[in-house]
Amino acid sequence: MTVIRARWPKSLDLAAGFLFVAALCVPSLAAAQAASQGVPKLGRGINILGYDGIWEGGRNVPFRLDNLTAIKKAGFAHVRINFFGFKFMGAGNVLDEIVLRRLDTVIEEVLARNLIPILDEHDTHVCQSDVAGCAEKLKAFWRQIAERYTGKYPKLVFEVLNEPGGHMTSAEWNSLLNECLGMIRRTNPTRPVIAAVLNVDENPVDELVLPADDRNLIVTFHYYAPLRFTHQGAPWSPTFSRIGPLDWGSQDDEAKAAADFRKMSLWAEKENRPVYLGEFGVYERAPSDSRARYLSYVARSADRLGWSWAYWQFDHDFAAFDSARQAWKADILRALIPSPR
Repeated sequence: MTVIRARWPKSLDLAAGFLFVAALCVPSLAAAQAASQGVPKLGRGINILGYDGIWEGGRNVPFRLDNLTAIKKAGFAHVRINFFGFKFMGAGNVLDEIVLRRLDTVIEEVLARNLIPILDEHDTHVCQSDVAGCAEKLKAFWRQIAERYTGKYPKLVFEVLNEPGGHMTSAEWNSLLNECLGMIRRTNPTRPVIAAVLNVDENPVDELVLPADDRNLIVTFHYYAPLRFTHQGAPWSPTFSRIGPLDWGSQDDEAKAAADFRKMSLWAEKENRPVYLGEFGVYERAPSDSRARYLSYVARSADRLGWSWAYWQFDHDFAAFDSARQAWKADILRALIPSPR
């Protein structure tokens, strides 16, 4: 997650928004298209390990590998492993073998719980500020990772880069993305790979260029709109730390979210590509009832559209799980995965 960014501020005619909300109740063409392709149905998921000390060998490690059992029992089908690979590169951008063995262990523990692991290269800040430096490291990362996992862990899914954007243009991202895909496909010709839309205000999904003959791709975007609501009270931001309490859940709020999702849904149906909502969440300073309404609305909308999704995140901030008590935050879990009736 990149904290300070704007999110799709365009307005929507209210009546059109209501029509789209109603359409969410009908079985989605996007769901049928996703099922007809060779990519797995990722289902409901949660982001893990982004800021955890497991990679460094044990310092500041709130996440326990046994927490994967709790994730599975709660009803999640996959985890998105947020991996900052660049900081574990030495001379020549060679990845640290010790860290890679820890990554192997995490993947194996995920698979042992019958969860799908997504390996997400998460060095957003480098790639949004230093496009050339990012390109060199990202290509080195995927060359090594693709070779390491050739023929191994067939359920493992690759995600090329978290939230490309910042100083990176759509043209630059398309070029880098397709270079990385070429490297991956040389050794992993059919592995599912997730490719992101450029993470800027207007969600320029129409500018995304993918190989037409590669049908093992999943397109991802993140959703935190409106940012003033989802990030209210965030202490790391001089702007958001002074905002709140703000509510969410009016008809106008829902109509604006529906318009944003409609844009992505129409593109997916036109291009016959599955969609993955890889992040959404609300910081814990928001009013709890509004937070739950927002999370429930986003998750149920994604479900109805046939999109897989992953909540941001398991622990640390935006947390769905209390690591100190080793227990789920019941209101958040209930909003994400309602109890079966």
